[in-house]
Amino acid sequence: MKIGIDKIGFYTPAMYIDTGDLAEARGVEPGKFKVGIGQEKMAVAPKTQDAVTLAANAALNILTQADIDAIDYVIFATETGVDHSKAAGIFAHELLGLKKSARSIEVKQACYSATAGLQIAKGHIALNPDSRVLVLASDISRYGLKTGGEITQGAGAVAMVIARDPKLLTIESPSVYQTDDAMDFWRPLYSDTAHVQGKFSVIQYINFFKDLFAQYQEQTKTSLKDFEALVFHTPYTKMGLKALQSVLEDADEADKKRLLDYYEVGKYYNAIVGNIYTGSLYLNLISLLEQNQTLEAGATVGLFSYGSGSVGEFFTGILQPGYRDHLKKEYHEKLLEEREQISIERYEAVFMDTIPNGVGDIELDIEMDPALICLAGIKNHMRQYVNKQQ
Repeated sequence: MKIGIDKIGFYTPAMYIDTGDLAEARGVEPGKFKVGIGQEKMAVAPKTQDAVTLAANAALNILTQADIDAIDYVIFATETGVDHSKAAGIFAHELLGLKKSARSIEVKQACYSATAGLQIAKGHIALNPDSRVLVLASDISRYGLKTGGEITQGAGAVAMVIARDPKLLTIESPSVYQTDDAMDFWRPLYSDTAHVQGKFSVIQYINFFKDLFAQYQEQTKTSLKDFEALVFHTPYTKMGLKALQSVLEDADEADKKRLLDYYEVGKYYNAIVGNIYTGSLYLNLISLLEQNQTLEAGATVGLFSYGSGSVGEFFTGILQPGYRDHLKKEYHEKLLEEREQISIERYEAVFMDTIPNGVGDIELDIEMDPALICLAGIKNHMRQYVNKQQ
């Protein structure tokens, strides 16, 4: 049975900053951010958007009534969840009007958890072939103002429908994976911003990719020539490029050119949205599928998933006939084009304007947010979500 990604879409908030402006405000040469880090723009989330609303907005544009009737599992991958107990998937389940006879859960392992969700979904469909599983990957990346990690912030979500006989990409077996207890990136329960050991994290990421790619090649007897393209977890675009270059040293020129060219295509959305943590790999995949002009059905795409702490996985997918007909390219490009560029002063104000913990009822102005699904406030310690279409 073929199982894989039948539909995929993403959502990002309606505001962004230019990284050149951020560089100038921080006394940094703009080229360091735009070339050295590889980021052009950074999404900025207002307090009317959180992990739940971003995910639900991402799903709205890909779900049909047939999907809503068939989905019996919601897997919500995030490291910026909104409740220590209640799964973010339950909030999304209600906002999207899914049937009650479905499971809804939340999974966490830094930026890896969406891949865990995808593999869980694959196993569920193998046992229940008529099922459809909604995998949501949603995060808001926060390191703090004027910190070393500030340039690698962002916000957004990816929604995927996993099903048999998928229209976009089959998920192949085997995959290879590994775990290593490493403090390269973490966020304690008491902190709303992350801690990172930057150089160590890059080393850990690249070593995971090299090890897993070598394991996969050994198990499957494949070489670089067997991969039309490779996509990566992309907290910032230069990081994925470094990982790719680490396996190209002895490659022939044709393989180098093909893989590097497709990397440039795949990084586009990541470069203008920023770091969306667990959705970053799949944003990279969406960009590759929507922006390329030459990838044909039957092509093998390798996917490298990594979550600090650390868990990684390498697996492959096969593009399906007519896959371009089932993408949301026009919607995504319109979403990105209609965003508002804001000043660094306004970005800093938005960043600091967070919802205080445990202070009582709060009402938020959702009319200023063009998103269809918003956080409208808190009442009796309960988050109040609104779907403007309902």
